[in-house]
This record gives sequence, C-alpha cells and structure tokens, in this order.
Amino acid sequence: MVNIGDMPIILHIMKSYANYGINDFIVASGYKTEVIEKFFSSNKFSFSVTVVNTGLSATTGERVKIILNSLNDNQFFLTYGDGLSNINFNKLLKFHNQHGKLATVSAVRPPARFGGLDLNGEFVEKFTEKDSLSEAWINGGFFVINKDVIKYIINNDFFENEALPNLARNKELLAYKHTGFWKPMDTLRDKTELENIYYNGSPPWLSKTS
Repeated sequence: MVNIGDMPIILHIMKSYANYGINDFIVASGYKTEVIEKFFSSNKFSFSVTVVNTGLSATTGERVKIILNSLNDNQFFLTYGDGLSNINFNKLLKFHNQHGKLATVSAVRPPARFGGLDLNGEFVEKFTEKDSLSEAWINGGFFVINKDVIKYIINNDFFENEALPNLARNKELLAYKHTGFWKPMDTLRDKTELENIYYNGSPPWLSKTS
C-alpha cells in the first residue's frame, strides 16, 4: 500500500495488467489486511478485486497455495506486488502456452546501482558511469502459473525457495526474457526514483506495449 505518486503501488500494478484486459484480481493479504480491504471497498475501479486474508505469518508459498485451492481456473498470473514493469502480459501468456510447462517467470536484467573504477594495479585510472543494466538475468516477479504448481508446494516454504527450485529441477519452469522497463521498490531510493518517473509523465508501466 506504499504510494507511488498519488496511488499505492498495488494499484499501479493492477492498472498495468488492466491495459491488457486482465480485470480480475485476488490479493493474498496478511499484514494490514484491514487497510487493504478498506481501500478497495471504499473506491470504485474498472476491475474486480477480492482480498483474501491468508494470515499474518504465512509464507509466500502458503499464500499461493491458499489461493490455488480456491480457484477454478487452470492458469493465472502471479506477482509479488513490489515491482513495476512494462511487460506485455499478452506476450507473456502466449509464450507460456506455447511451451506447455507449469510455470513461466519473467527474467529481467536489473538496473546497475553503482559506477565502476578502472584500475591499474593499485592505482585508479578513471571512474566509469554505471551501466543501465547488469548482465545477469534475475527473477522479475511476474509469473504465469498453472494450478498443478500446487503439487510443488510441499512444506509451505517460501514460493521462491521451494516451488520454483522444484519446478526448475523437473524442467517445468521457463523464463520469458523481458528487456524493457522493470524496477523493484525495495528501498526508499527505489520509491523516489519511481515517483520521479511517474511525475515526469507517461510512466512506462501504465502504457500498453506492442
């Protein structure tokens, strides 16, 4: 519920999905459930939001498991709710369906946070600007998963510690490489940078990409 500009990040995320016609959302809540429920019950949106209290101490694996048990649909999108991206969700879903596996994770290259030093032995020769992106691929936090993923949540551990490694071992986890905009909100610095992008107009995560 932390704001980016004039609305909480969760609403930014929902609007980015809604750009692609995805209009039904389930929020697996725990901490401050009553605040989340009040926000969505007190405001009108062009999409449907259901808040499910999955417990204050539940792991991400437990939260996903609870939601999976209550769904009839065979597949759905999943995200952590702490990052923004201009991923084309239609293309992400098409990629997932073309490969016939149980789960697809968005793979992104994180923004580099620091500049570098060019060294000659113990001497600094020059400072280098930070690269816009690092070379490593990381979990971008936007998934498509099939309901059978529930079989991989055995010990109710964190989703990224149990289900994802188990899926990977069984060759059931694919990576959709996204090279466009992606940014997490892990720190106050991240929040400030996202707000600057938002207030400068046309934030990329609120625009539909082709």
